[in-house]
Amino acid sequence: MNITWYHKHFEELNTRELYQILQLRNEVFIVEQNCPFQDLDDKDFDCRHLIGFDNDSQKILAYTRIVPPRVSYEEASIGRVVTSPLARKEGIGKELMQKSIELVEELYGGVSIKIGAQFYLKKFYESFGFQQIENVYLEDGIEHILMVK
Repeated sequence: MNITWYHKHFEELNTRELYQILQLRNEVFIVEQNCPFQDLDDKDFDCRHLIGFDNDSQKILAYTRIVPPRVSYEEASIGRVVTSPLARKEGIGKELMQKSIELVEELYGGVSIKIGAQFYLKKFYESFGFQQIENVYLEDGIEHILMVK
């Protein structure tokens, strides 16, 4: 894989990028996880969108949205963390998360980062310095926890 990483504000995304982002989020969060939920929540307009684009396949294989403070939480946030099934077990998820944290720091300085994480990924997020701050809760039928770094 020949991944190029870049980020854009919502208005900067072209239609092909937006289509591929929504396609990837739909493929993983709705179809793969068998979880019908309202993915389009109006927050995308306020966010930066971090994209891992594979130059060989011409597809977006990894993505997060960087949520400014006071949009989802008082703190900045990283959301819609997703890696294509085509790119798993390649270390791209770890690279995606590291680049997301670096982008939050670049955009907002040394602020706290709060995430609503799927519970089964707790150890993954802990490896980046996130700590669980609340008990498990259900969101769209999936166990989640709030974590802060």
